[in-house]
Amino acid sequence: MLKLEDYLRQREALKANAPRTRELCRSCRQPGFACYCPELRPFHSDIHFAILIHPIESRRRIATGRMSHLTLQNSSLIEGQDYRQNAKVNALLEDPANDCRILYPGPRATDLGAMPAEERRQMLTPAPNRRLVIFVIDGTWATARKMMRQSENLAPLPRLAFTPARPSNFRVRKQPRPECFSTLEAIHQLLEFSAPERPEHAGLLQVFDHMVEKQLNFIRASHLSTRKVTYRREENRKVLAGLGLLEGEEAPQNGPGLGFAEP
Repeated sequence: MLKLEDYLRQREALKANAPRTRELCRSCRQPGFACYCPELRPFHSDIHFAILIHPIESRRRIATGRMSHLTLQNSSLIEGQDYRQNAKVNALLEDPANDCRILYPGPRATDLGAMPAEERRQMLTPAPNRRLVIFVIDGTWATARKMMRQSENLAPLPRLAFTPARPSNFRVRKQPRPECFSTLEAIHQLLEFSAPERPEHAGLLQVFDHMVEKQLNFIRASHLSTRKVTYRREENRKVLAGLGLLEGEEAPQNGPGLGFAEP
């Protein structure tokens, strides 16, 4: 029979040798090697973006809604799923100084990409003495649909949408279709629609592209490592295959996307 002293000694040894949880940055919630905070170039935008981040998205390694919030000094990041009783959301909606819209595709949405540039700029210009507030849902298409169904206070808002003219650069996460943008890329496009002459907008894409390249380099290195690591190995293999970086494997086809249809 194992003596109590031996048991306690073995337990302490196991605790001492157990893998330690990596410390995360308190701002970007990334481990030290992946922290992108030094690359951030914060600025104040003409549009107030209220980023509604789903709890699942909030826990992901890479959440571009949070990256957008850390860059846009006058933005809001509000976690939830059903926003009917959310005090922060309702305060924005009920403030008479706010002109509120929501970025969400569907037949009711105004396609900004189909408008002439001047008409598009006017569409994104609030009335005098009012602030343009655009709600952006940060989550998967499935969670976005559920959030919109449950959040009845968002349903009356005018909807905005656009069809991206280029593929997303979010190569570390599979998109439903090549033209589907990440939250950050969509926000950047709206900023460019409203004020294309503002050079600080590029800061959003710069930190995003830096993060993507750093993650891809880490994935490549972990795939080539001879160390036995099973955590995320299959997920990383799919990313590399999708980029055509695995010899003998074809890139997986994107699944059916929602495009401009109602999610």
